[in-house]
Amino acid sequence: MRQIIVDVSGDGEVRIETRGFKGKACLDETRFLKEALGEETAKELTPAYYGGTVKKHLNLCG
Repeated sequence: MRQIIVDVSGDGEVRIETRGFKGKACLDETRFLKEALGEETAKELTPAYYGGTVKKHLNLCG
């Protein structure tokens, strides 16, 4: 099931979370909210955006 969850904190910060979307579909489906709310201050993409896997990077120096 696809869901768009909008959480508004007490200080007015808005967090948009999606569930059930794959790839950039989540960005397309929430675009209308981002346009209505104004400037985006941060973005965190989940493993579903990357096709279900997250590549880990090793610290090779130090």
